[in-house]
Amino acid sequence: MRRGRRLAIDVGEARIGVASCDPDGVLATPVETVPGRDVPAARRRILTLVAEYEPVEVVVGLPRSLSGAEGPAARRTREFARALAVELAVAPDPVPVRMVDERMTTVTAAERMRAAGVNSRRGRSRIDQAAAVEILQHALEIERSTGGPPGQCVEVVV
Repeated sequence: MRRGRRLAIDVGEARIGVASCDPDGVLATPVETVPGRDVPAARRRILTLVAEYEPVEVVVGLPRSLSGAEGPAARRTREFARALAVELAVAPDPVPVRMVDERMTTVTAAERMRAAGVNSRRGRSRIDQAAAVEILQHALEIERSTGGPPGQCVEVVV
């Protein structure tokens, strides 16, 4: 398993959940919820978090239907990930962006939050962070089981 902190992003229309893991890639923890309606401002905030956390990669959850099909949410997420990847590729310390399947992560996060007694109305922003934690834990498990990076790298031409 590669050593280094990772950031995970759960891109939504209204909010973007962010999570991080320890340098050994053992445990994912919530970081914050970024307002998502102003996409350029959201990307700037995520770039600030990347500079602060200094991850070896950023993992973006790719929303697919249960059948694996991609709809409008997946297209928006791919656009967000591509734009972020371009900005991170030209940064002083380039950071790759990878996309991993996020099917059921928000549902799982919401169920865990409910089980912990968190009110769904009050906990919406926390659910986004919890979904990012689920995405990152899934990515870390993939890497541990396969020995390779999870998902697909977002290709950047600069």
